[in-house]
Amino acid sequence: MLADNIDEIITDPATYADEALYHQTFAELRRTDPVHWCNPAQYHPFWAVTRHADIMRVELDAANFLNEPRQFLVTIDDQKMMEEQTGESNFARNLVAMDNPDHKAYRALTADWFGAKSVRALEEKITELARETVDRMVAKGGTCDFAKEIAAWYPLRTIMIVLGVPREDEPLMLELSQKVFGGSDADTGGGEGMTSMLEAFAAFNDYFGRVVADRLVNPQDDVATLLSTATIDGAPIGEAERNAYFLIIAAAGHDTTSSAISGGLLALIRNPDQMAKLRANPDLMPQAVDEFIRWTTPVKHFFRTAVADCEVGGQAVKAGDSLMMCYPSANRDEAAFDDPMEFRIDRKPNRQLAFGYGPHVCLGQFLAKMEIRILFTELLARIEEIELAGEPAWVKANFVSGLKRLPIRYRCEGAASVTGG
Repeated sequence: MLADNIDEIITDPATYADEALYHQTFAELRRTDPVHWCNPAQYHPFWAVTRHADIMRVELDAANFLNEPRQFLVTIDDQKMMEEQTGESNFARNLVAMDNPDHKAYRALTADWFGAKSVRALEEKITELARETVDRMVAKGGTCDFAKEIAAWYPLRTIMIVLGVPREDEPLMLELSQKVFGGSDADTGGGEGMTSMLEAFAAFNDYFGRVVADRLVNPQDDVATLLSTATIDGAPIGEAERNAYFLIIAAAGHDTTSSAISGGLLALIRNPDQMAKLRANPDLMPQAVDEFIRWTTPVKHFFRTAVADCEVGGQAVKAGDSLMMCYPSANRDEAAFDDPMEFRIDRKPNRQLAFGYGPHVCLGQFLAKMEIRILFTELLARIEEIELAGEPAWVKANFVSGLKRLPIRYRCEGAASVTGG
């Protein structure tokens, strides 16, 4: 039976820091009201689309379900604040917020950079970075907060390499990313929500404004140069679109991957039979990576807007209605996965929707999968007997979120025993 306050549960950032509550709530929605009309007190109303098949249907039909104008959950008050401070009704007009023909044109700018062939060319650099990352774990002597000290930094450094920005700026990039996605959590973004988000966005714009000025006179072989000099139909791209492009690569490009890495390790720790199977069968790593991503689903939702009256999952949807694509729910859908609440590193097929689907499927999916594969290959080869050393904790955020703390103990290869901490 659905809770009386179900609409508040769906929108509450705290729900996304409580795995049991989230999955219990959305399992009931899939069973009883899979396309649920939400009219929460602090938000404009919307449909919560919870089933795998319904989300695939909507995402494939980009002509009839638009990304603009609504991108993700924003309270009515925060919407007003955003419009007052930026003059825009949307947070940032990035790829996620665009529809064709703009989406196709802007996506094409970096499609080759993030394609499978270009990503493979980065494998040697990322392998070196993975070794350096595990070296850092070894140097810590057997205990660390894996989410904060390891998983947050490895994909961040990868994105900095792709962008071509200096390593010494990593702490600033991490701080700003956490404010963008974790602004509602006191530990990651100060708990100030939209205020933190807008401050971070302004700081991103200022930072990448300086990068653009440099690349215009000192071009390099990196994505920063590509975006700084990009043109569409012979004209330079707009400053707002360029800044939003930088933001989605710099922030979303590493925050989501770090969440999949830390959440994947936690799943292995909680399922030691799967940890043992992966150690014994390293050829299963690509399938394990897909399962890490399905299991964690760092992006919790995106919105679409119906162009015309239609039907979704048996519900009559009106033109102009908003639809919230609930990705973690889709990735636990009993109709799409065998035993979806079981973590299986050899799951096949695995039709996870964590990267979205259709024309808006994540541009960085090949890079993210390669990063995760390389790090876990290195980690499992050198780190043994990994166990929890405290309670994990998740970011309180309803858009993009993952673990903010994962204290672990472990034994490094050749050491005598797990070190106390």
